[in-house]
Amino acid sequence: MTAPVFVAEDFAAGGDGRYVLDGPEGRHAVSVKRLRAGEDVVLTDGAGRWADCVVLDTEGKDRLILRLESVHEEPAEQPRVTVVQALPKGDRGELAVETMTEVGVDAIVPWSAARCITQWKGERGAKALGKWRATAREAGKQSRRVRFPEVAEAATTRQVATLLAGAEFAAVLHESGDTPLATADLPATGEIVLVVGPEGGVAPEELALFEEAGAKAYRLGRSVLRTSTAGTAAAAVLLARTGRWS
Repeated sequence: MTAPVFVAEDFAAGGDGRYVLDGPEGRHAVSVKRLRAGEDVVLTDGAGRWADCVVLDTEGKDRLILRLESVHEEPAEQPRVTVVQALPKGDRGELAVETMTEVGVDAIVPWSAARCITQWKGERGAKALGKWRATAREAGKQSRRVRFPEVAEAATTRQVATLLAGAEFAAVLHESGDTPLATADLPATGEIVLVVGPEGGVAPEELALFEEAGAKAYRLGRSVLRTSTAGTAAAAVLLARTGRWS
């Protein structure tokens, strides 16, 4: 099994290469993971910088003493995959973020679509966004990523259209699409932006605006997926076809 991943703000080791992981991450490593001397650990800032480490010892319940061996920089993968996710009901938004993080999506944009039952406003919206970001961080660690997906502020339909207009490949999952996503001509570099609508579907006026921005409607398959799973399934198709899963 690959080494567990923990988040660190910096990699400033002492002169002897010793590094102390403390706080919530240290507590999780010592008290939950129960790591012991000799085990391997990866530290990351979640933005592509990471370090190979070996456990030397533990102190108390929340201090993991490491030997920091080498620091690396993982470049951003190409093409970049961004999923615009319409807001699902309940905790299905966190499920979508979790699974999209696991498959390798680079950015997630919450979208307040016209037919979304859930709407993020005020304090409730800030709390929901915080949950999405925390989910992306934890799922990134669990899936051994060192570059976690960015979770943007909630976007309006016009903001999504602007995002689509700047993409090398822009797609909307919709039953009206004649072309399967699995056969789309995809770029080798740049940004792919995929729009996943709400349970009630993308409204006609939204679809028209997105098409004006250069997006095309695509279909996944014969079955109908829930909004919380469609993005993950579609991202898997894109990542496999672009070679990022090769």
